[in-house]
Amino acid sequence: MVRPVMAKVRLYVEHALGAAQPVPLTREQAHYLFGVMRLGQGDRVALFNGADGEWQAEVAEAGKKGGILVCAEQSAPQALPPDLWLMFAPVKKARTDFIVEKAVEMGARRILPVTTDHTNSERIRQDRLQAHAIEAAEQCGGTFVPEVAEMARLADVLARWPDNRQLMFCDEAAGGGGLAGAARGPWAILIGPEGGFSQSERARLTAMPQAITVSLGPRILRADTAAVAAMTLWQTTLGDWT
Repeated sequence: MVRPVMAKVRLYVEHALGAAQPVPLTREQAHYLFGVMRLGQGDRVALFNGADGEWQAEVAEAGKKGGILVCAEQSAPQALPPDLWLMFAPVKKARTDFIVEKAVEMGARRILPVTTDHTNSERIRQDRLQAHAIEAAEQCGGTFVPEVAEMARLADVLARWPDNRQLMFCDEAAGGGGLAGAARGPWAILIGPEGGFSQSERARLTAMPQAITVSLGPRILRADTAAVAAMTLWQTTLGDWT
């Protein structure tokens, strides 16, 4: 039996996917596929939309301003990452981009930028970070794209905190154990700003019954490094790496 040729290019689309389903392309997508990647009629593209898994599709129509792909067969089922949120205080643009990219690759289901008492960066472009998350999912082979939420004040997020969601509070200035004995279920990881958490924030977080204070080692980590270290620790203990 001759196996079908698998696509080398993956593309996120906001369109239903299924057998023989035509998928229209936006002008930007057409430019990328036909202008940048030099694909043409009959070539294959792997498509995903965050709900229907990954599908191998063939180029039916190719133009400078648009095109149509047609789904042939499903190449991967839909897979959800663990119910894990990553909360972090934005830093410089390139490092914030890195945090979002790695959060997608490492299996966060939701990404929440938060402002804290010592946050250095007060603004983000949510739409740009969401586009960055889509690009990361395209590159890493995932079939799910986590939401990048609008930036909110940490105090406001904690005031609405769900009773059933545990919180891994990563604090470089406090002692703390690991996650041994912690239960699986909905979780969130909180990474602080470059200036660390304020005393009032620490007091509020340590008083939360859902919060577990965790140390990420004897050295102070940059925010982007801390995000990767924390997600690695959680995934190898409670996530889908185990």
